[in-house]
Amino acid sequence: MRTVCFYFQVHQPFRLKPYRFFDIGEDHYYWDDYLNKNVIRKAAQRCYLPMNALLMDLIHQYKGKFKVAFSISGTFLDQMEAYSPDVLESFQKLVATGHVELLNETYTHALAALKSKEEFTTLVKKHQDRIKELFNGYTPKVFRNTELIYSDEIGKMVYELGYEGILTEGAKHILGWKSPNYLYTNALEPKLKVLLKNFRLSDDIAFRFSNKTWADYPLTTEKFVTWLNAIPKEEQVVNLFMDYETFGEHQWADTGIFEFMRHLPEAIFRHSDFSFSTPSEVVRQLPGVGKIYVPTPISWADEERDLTAWLGNDLQDEAFDRLYEIENKIKTIDDPELHRDWGYLQTSDHFYYMCTKFFSDGSVHQYFSPYDTPYDAFINYMNVLSDFDLRVKESKQSRK
Repeated sequence: MRTVCFYFQVHQPFRLKPYRFFDIGEDHYYWDDYLNKNVIRKAAQRCYLPMNALLMDLIHQYKGKFKVAFSISGTFLDQMEAYSPDVLESFQKLVATGHVELLNETYTHALAALKSKEEFTTLVKKHQDRIKELFNGYTPKVFRNTELIYSDEIGKMVYELGYEGILTEGAKHILGWKSPNYLYTNALEPKLKVLLKNFRLSDDIAFRFSNKTWADYPLTTEKFVTWLNAIPKEEQVVNLFMDYETFGEHQWADTGIFEFMRHLPEAIFRHSDFSFSTPSEVVRQLPGVGKIYVPTPISWADEERDLTAWLGNDLQDEAFDRLYEIENKIKTIDDPELHRDWGYLQTSDHFYYMCTKFFSDGSVHQYFSPYDTPYDAFINYMNVLSDFDLRVKESKQSRK
């Protein structure tokens, strides 16, 4: 069995509104509803609706032989319900075909796995419940942590929550001479299967597709299949993991990205011995060839494939530590609005905006950030966090 496994991350954060020092204690609503709605609706027209329609066509055209998987964050689900129910319905129809797999993650796309096992478990179970509610009782069996962040210990936590497999990055410094095109197992819990992203082929689509200075531009389906066929016959699975916004947002429609995707399955079926599989099919049908050792967390971000996109400078570390100092306080409070804000403030994007990288990945960080500078992101977030902490303290005092 030689197979291609397509996985798409679908996520949008709740972005904070401009929040001044003088708002602390006065204004307890933090979210930029106008910006969030505009981002969702723009992305819906450019990416979600046309790409979902394209995938539905491919599933019908190939009678279920073409398959994909999604991890849809809870913050995205919440915004779809509020701003774009037509997008939610289109995802529901895709899943109903039986050829689209959903994965679990933390509800708010959080970094909790790095800080609190209890909060991590809470957010995972909340996401489980939300997926079951919105997708007709669907229960995922494979997990995808925020930004593919993974370590041996994180894998162990995921296994204890009942999952059969987990996705992560095929980072070169972890693999060494090994290939990402095999199924591996967790070093601490060998029953947990580990799927590794083939970052070269994934990034050819996600990042290099429209780059006219790239030596292999333009990328055609024939060229891509040639690269697949060059993979040694004994290698089992090519995992193509990317942001869903690759299609229409990061790579605009006029680059030809939709047509590339429309014709890729036919090229693969006609000119290679590869099939398409979902992550759970890979996990159940392929044997793990051995343990993969990841003692220090990895991710799919930037050249380093580490945590420095979110926790790489003093600004990020200060905000992250201050955030989780509140955890024990809020656990004893029964206030839905406080818990909603607590979850949304954990979203990894807030820390991503504070990144101060200025070299190969600096432009990428700037592209995704609504702030002029990382320092602006930090100040705005810390002002909000200060007000949130005051609300938590006041709530605890009112209960005494």
